[in-house]
Amino acid sequence: MKEPMQDLTGINEVARMLDITPRTLRFYEDKGLITPCRVGAIRVYTRREIARMRLILRGKRLGFTLRDIVEFLDLYDTDPQHVEQMRALAQRCRQRIDRLAAQQEAISETLVELEKIEREALARVPKPRRSRVVLSSDAAPREA
Repeated sequence: MKEPMQDLTGINEVARMLDITPRTLRFYEDKGLITPCRVGAIRVYTRREIARMRLILRGKRLGFTLRDIVEFLDLYDTDPQHVEQMRALAQRCRQRIDRLAAQQEAISETLVELEKIEREALARVPKPRRSRVVLSSDAAPREA
């Protein structure tokens, strides 16, 4: 079933809506992840394509690969109940969570080590000496 014309949105408006560039939309079109309609030479997007772009951008923001995102979108299209999509999504989320947790632990260890090295380095730096001002009765103040 074709969507009514009022549900079509131009590339610049979609780019503004999603806070991306038209070039980004064309990139995902070239990769086959979205398929905008054409009115003459102008790309126009249905609500479905805009929703797909939101899913793509969310997946990228969460660190999923383009291959993962393609798989999710393919499952979404072929599984009307979205059971397989949800199963695959949960599995990939768990993998991503595990990778991020490992990275977080590595970052924490690195921070602890860097802070220790910083303290040791600062302990070896001589403290600046305070200059003493000597006042004499017949001269201006001078440093000692």
